[in-house]
Amino acid sequence: MAVITAPRALNPRLGDLGLAALAPASWGTTYVVTTTLLPPDRPLLAAALRALPAGLVLLLVTRRLPKGAWWWKTAVLGMLNFGAFMPLIFFAAYRLPGGVAATIGSVQPLLVALLSLGVLGVKPSRAILYSALAGTGGVALLTLTGDAALDPLGILAMLTATSLMASAIVLAKKWGRPESPLVMTGWQLTIGGLVLAPLALLEGPPPALTLQNTAGFVYLGAFGTALAYYLWFRGIDRLAPTSVSLLGLTNPMVATLAGLLILGQTLTPWQIAGFTIALGALVAGQTLGK
Repeated sequence: MAVITAPRALNPRLGDLGLAALAPASWGTTYVVTTTLLPPDRPLLAAALRALPAGLVLLLVTRRLPKGAWWWKTAVLGMLNFGAFMPLIFFAAYRLPGGVAATIGSVQPLLVALLSLGVLGVKPSRAILYSALAGTGGVALLTLTGDAALDPLGILAMLTATSLMASAIVLAKKWGRPESPLVMTGWQLTIGGLVLAPLALLEGPPPALTLQNTAGFVYLGAFGTALAYYLWFRGIDRLAPTSVSLLGLTNPMVATLAGLLILGQTLTPWQIAGFTIALGALVAGQTLGK
């Protein structure tokens, strides 16, 4: 009698990597959504409306609050991921060309590797380090232009923001979690949103939102923030910190594809080479450095 062999189950790590990669991939669509759907020149309002409503909805759904030391730990993570990170990102965006900001942001895997060594006592493999360096080079080719301006304050803001997110990845791995990633996503979004809301008022009273603006905010809040950060925090919980940080290379790659498909932008041969190098570094880092 013939024996039917069951299909081999999908490697759980591949599933975790794929789900976690959806987070930075969705962040790669932020520029297109912001420029085509959101009110102009209101970056802090956009940040506050991304974080606070999503956080409050998750709190309402999960009905959990931090306990004990997790109040201050959540406050720290919420500031690193949202409350301090987002204003710095927008400040850098106003003072730097997108290519410079993306290239600086791509050094995050190197920072995570360094912090993992100091905080977690985990020595990164050579494959991870080489992949991180290649990824930064690929992103530079993909996004930098010959007339890119180097504003010192913008560079400092982007480096600080990148360092904050790298620190959040490592601290989340060190502290673990008392609740599910979904619950902790709600905690951090709410704390970060409460910090961002008064800062948004410094830009002036909120404008009247059109149907187009509302659609943009709903997309960014529901998919680009609540769902994306849930998948991101889930990935941090299940994967090595360096593996998670390397997934950030999908952000500029998706942003480039979105500009190509939606905004009608074109790619130069150097950009195609940079995209290929960044993609190769991402795959190599996950395959050889696991």
